Amino acid sequence: MVATAAAPDPAAYNGFDLRDALIPIGAVERGGPPKDGIPAIDRPKFVDPATAGLRADDRVLGLVHNGVTKAYPVQILNWHEVVNDRFGDAPVAVTYCPLCGTGIAFDARLGEQALNFGVSGLLYNSDVLLYDRGTESLWSQLRQQAISGRLKGTRLQALPLEHTTWADWHARHPATLVLSTDTGFARDYAHDPYAGYERVQRLLFNVEHRDDRFGPKEWVLGVAVGAARKAYPFSLLERAARGSATHELRDTVGGQAILIRYDARHRTAQALDAQRRALPSVMAFWFAWVAFNPDTEVYRAP
Repeated sequence: MVATAAAPDPAAYNGFDLRDALIPIGAVERGGPPKDGIPAIDRPKFVDPATAGLRADDRVLGLVHNGVTKAYPVQILNWHEVVNDRFGDAPVAVTYCPLCGTGIAFDARLGEQALNFGVSGLLYNSDVLLYDRGTESLWSQLRQQAISGRLKGTRLQALPLEHTTWADWHARHPATLVLSTDTGFARDYAHDPYAGYERVQRLLFNVEHRDDRFGPKEWVLGVAVGAARKAYPFSLLERAARGSATHELRDTVGGQAILIRYDARHRTAQALDAQRRALPSVMAFWFAWVAFNPDTEVYRAP
C-alpha cells in the first residue's frame, strides 16, 4: 500500500486550501497579519494635486489607463497593498509589496467578471500573495498568476505602471488624481512602517533562489517579453548615464526592440516599445526579481 501525503491544513495557511498549488507549499510563509489583517482599499477616494499634501520626493505609483490618470502614494500603499479601483468602466487592481518594492497594476477583468482582491497574509519568495474574494484563489503578485484554488493557472494582464517621485509624476501629469488618505481606516500615513528596510541587506523572509551578483536591495527594472526576462540594475544604468540626469538605451528582449529610459534624479526607469509606448515592467529589489526569475538576463553597461 502506497502512503499518500497529507493535505496541507488550511488552518496553517490563514484558511486557504493549498492542495495542488503551483508553488512549493513549504515556501509559503505567514507574514504576520491574518487574512485581511492588511485591509485592501475597496472604495478609493481621490483628490486633486493641490490638496494631496505630498512632498516632492514622496514615492508614488502612477497609472494612465482608459483615458484616466491617477497616482497612488506609496505611504498609503504600505498600509493596504491593494486598491480595487476603476478607470472608467474598467476594473483595475493596483498592488504593492513593500517587502519587494514591487508595484503592479492588473486589468482585473476575467471574461465578463470583475475580480476583487484582498491580502491573504501569506508570502511566497517574500512577495505578497493576494486572493480574489469570489473564488478564494491565491495569486502571486510577481508571478502574475493564480497559484491555487479554482482559478489556478490563470494569468491577468499587467498594465504599464510607473514607480517614481511625486515631483516627477505631477510635472508630467499636472491634472492627475491622487489617492486620498481618507481610506475609511485609521492609519498614520505619515509613518513608514518599513523605514530603513531598503538600506538593510538582510531579508525578513526566505526566498527559493538567491544571486549575489548585486546587493539584495539593489533596484532593478524587470522586463518580461514572452518567456524572456531581463533585469536592468540601477547601478549599471547609472554608469551608462555617465552623470546625465536621464539616459535612454536601446535593447532587445525576447526578439522585441525596446527602449529603456532611466531617470537618475527621480530614481525611476521604464520600458518603452519602438513607438515609445509604455510597456508593462516592474521596479523591484534585485532579490525579488531574481527569486522569481532565476534565469534572467542582466543588462551590462558598456
